[in-house]
Amino acid sequence: MNNENNPDLMEKVVSLCKRRGFVFQGSEIYGGLANTWDLGPLGVELRNNILQAWWKFFVHSRRDVVGIDAAIFMNPKVWQASGHVDNFNDTQIDCKACKKRYRADHLIEDALENVKVEGLSPEDLTKIIKENNIKCPNCGATDFTDVRTFNLLFETHIGPTSENTEPVYLRGEIAQGMFVNFKNVLNTTRKKLPFGIASAGKAFRNEITPGNFIFRTLEFDLMEFEYFIKEDMWKEKFDYWLEEMHKWLGIVGIDKENTRVREHTKNELSHYSKRTVDIEYNTPFGWKELYGLAYRTDFDLKNHQENSGQDMTYFDQESGEKFIPHVIEPTFGLSRTLLMVLFNAYNEEEIEDAKGNKETRVVLKLKPNVAPFKVAVLPLMKKPELLKKSEEIFDLLKNDFALDFDITGSIGKRYRRQDEIGTPFALTIDYDSLEDNAVTVRDRDSAKQERVKIDELGDYLMEKIIR
Repeated sequence: MNNENNPDLMEKVVSLCKRRGFVFQGSEIYGGLANTWDLGPLGVELRNNILQAWWKFFVHSRRDVVGIDAAIFMNPKVWQASGHVDNFNDTQIDCKACKKRYRADHLIEDALENVKVEGLSPEDLTKIIKENNIKCPNCGATDFTDVRTFNLLFETHIGPTSENTEPVYLRGEIAQGMFVNFKNVLNTTRKKLPFGIASAGKAFRNEITPGNFIFRTLEFDLMEFEYFIKEDMWKEKFDYWLEEMHKWLGIVGIDKENTRVREHTKNELSHYSKRTVDIEYNTPFGWKELYGLAYRTDFDLKNHQENSGQDMTYFDQESGEKFIPHVIEPTFGLSRTLLMVLFNAYNEEEIEDAKGNKETRVVLKLKPNVAPFKVAVLPLMKKPELLKKSEEIFDLLKNDFALDFDITGSIGKRYRRQDEIGTPFALTIDYDSLEDNAVTVRDRDSAKQERVKIDELGDYLMEKIIR
């Protein structure tokens, strides 16, 4: 689906997520907490399936990538060495009239076309806002504070009191856990360059203007790996991993027509990067970053060696050379991937009901590998003999497929419900099933139905789902 032709897509997806149990507002019974969201029963299944598909493609299917799971809390010296304490900053500005706070660069970009703000100082940003008489999007006033910088790291303290304790940080990225464990992984796996260390988990950023549902939040999930190389490999490996990232889009069902690659300018490069590109997605709220690919050089390992006093070099047995490896870093937003998968899968189709009346069918055309349920088991009626047969089929398939067992409402309403949550196949067990030992299999996308013998169901569904 081309999102430019569906301006209401955001509202429709948000409504579907709440109605069917993908995403709930965090702390909802207490009025919520801004920009915090909870994954519901279907959302957590979709998230886990995306993560498993990512791990299979980038870790399990390769011999040169291994995984770790590092702690969220790290010694604060890690963030000093990585440059995040000094350089992990955004610009903020407040409206004096309504007290609304904004990121200054976003405020300017939304108000003015073709204005480049990357790398500009707070003073320059303040000047642009005043000279162009930019209005507050919330109240329309033009009276702002001066632009100032703030650090994105969440600071907290360990111990019973905050007095006389050194601050620690919630991790702003998951990469540092892989860097500080570089030698541990090298020594225990005996990997040779080039090789990668992968990780997935929570990250936290004290964003000033989070929003757009789960796209930009204070707490989010990342999947990424650090690929360690010799310096002269970086261009070749950079291009290689960009191509692999595009292959990954197809694995989770994100149409390439809705994506593009954007090169970072020199002014907007992160403090650790020599080259960065973003894979952007055409969301209902504009082109936004989905994934990033960065050449981090030897910045991180070199700084950790200097600050910790620990040896972070690699010894190449073939050449006898000892050096600090360089790094290519593909980064994938898991929370963002979930949202883009929903955008991409959402469809509305006009169909006719049994009486010939036209109605709109909402269907999530999720790829089977990420769909929360692969198969729905639907007894035609709540009759003991049909329920018993349906339970036998559920037990037959449950070890191979994620199943839903749905007995509420008419069979037509249950089909629509399964369409909305993206279940690829629905099995209807009727009275004929008691005689011919077969069920009706309904395909989600085509709505076509086929009679299949129960003892052939496993192979039939497996072939359909993995094709």
